[in-house]
Amino acid sequence: MAFARAVRRQVGVFFYSASGRFSSRNEYSTVASRLESLSQYKSSVLLSRYASPSRGFGNFLRSFSSESPAVPDQMSLSHYKSSVSPGYASTSRGFRNFLRGLSSEAAPAVADQMSLIKQLRQRTSAPIKDVKASLVECNWDIEAAQKDLRKRGKVLASKKSSRTAAEGMLAVAQNEGKAAVIELNCETDFVARNDIFQYLALAMAKRALLVEGSSQEISGVFPFGPELFEELKVDLDHPKVNGETTVSNAVTEVAAIMGENVKFRRGFLMSKSPAGVLSAYLHTSPQPGLGRIAGIVSLEVEGESTQLEVVQRVGSELAMHVVAAKPLFLSRDLVSSEALANEREILKSQAESTGKSQMAVEKMVEGRLRKYYEEVALMEQKFIVNDAINIKTLVDNLSKEVGSPVKVANFLRVEVGEGIERLEASDEPVAQTA
Repeated sequence: MAFARAVRRQVGVFFYSASGRFSSRNEYSTVASRLESLSQYKSSVLLSRYASPSRGFGNFLRSFSSESPAVPDQMSLSHYKSSVSPGYASTSRGFRNFLRGLSSEAAPAVADQMSLIKQLRQRTSAPIKDVKASLVECNWDIEAAQKDLRKRGKVLASKKSSRTAAEGMLAVAQNEGKAAVIELNCETDFVARNDIFQYLALAMAKRALLVEGSSQEISGVFPFGPELFEELKVDLDHPKVNGETTVSNAVTEVAAIMGENVKFRRGFLMSKSPAGVLSAYLHTSPQPGLGRIAGIVSLEVEGESTQLEVVQRVGSELAMHVVAAKPLFLSRDLVSSEALANEREILKSQAESTGKSQMAVEKMVEGRLRKYYEEVALMEQKFIVNDAINIKTLVDNLSKEVGSPVKVANFLRVEVGEGIERLEASDEPVAQTA
């Protein structure tokens, strides 16, 4: 009990002297300068200096009482209570309030910190750990922290750019004269399902419609890679990514947000004739314009036809067929001589292993080549919707229905991640085109 009374007396000395300085006009500047000096030391420095519970606290009190008049022994309790500042009337609570006052200028309150972290997280979608680190480094300035996060993200994205990105999405956009498909890759399917990633893919597909074709156009299909596309401007309007920037910068920014390697791999443009119809189909489509496998078919109608809706419907079915059947060539006449020679050699070696005569071997090879044509040539394939007919018969029936000759001009099939190993060895785009 005696020890407790002694401690309370020391505390009373401290608070009386502090409140006296606040109420004394002559010594106000002295106290103000002392508190201003103390506020420059963070609360952690103050606590470390007075870490000892007995000696440190006594030194703390003596530092205040050394320049202050002692409390008169005969001062009554009522006089003491009226002299002590109300905010420091409780010895335990008052000391905490005092320290909190010193540290108030160093950082915002915990509630404000959490609010800033939440706001910056909503703006950038960055990990909470990185959000807090940037805010602390920028002294809780949210605008500066957002810029810092973008710088960190770009550095991180450049470090991850060498990692394999075989997942992603295909995005398709169409206008009256052409269709564009682009492939945007990432490392995991989780990122491929992200709203920001999908928004960027769709924006890039719309921008690809403005890419001009060149002499590299093959059968109405123009392939293009990063060297042609990444420096073009794209206008983004998303809460997390917005403004006009280059395709390359937009991809880097999304990679920084996602924390994965994100990259534009390739794109294709398909044009149609004035009397033609373009039809597209996307497989595994999370939303319109996106999918993992894309099929595009161009149909041409001779003369003027008033039944283009029928042509469009059959074209959509053909695009779905292209995705499912994986044709490599438009017709048997367009099968490359190299592919035909390789297949003939394989079939001949298989037939000769049976031990039959040379004439029988030749007949076996020719029969199996017909089967090969049905597998790789679109016009020879069985229609997946009705396998009683092939695609050639389907198109002939369509011509009779619309009253004008209809033909398949070309087609395109693209799949996410196809030929990814070959792409690492060669920068040429890979896809099946007519």
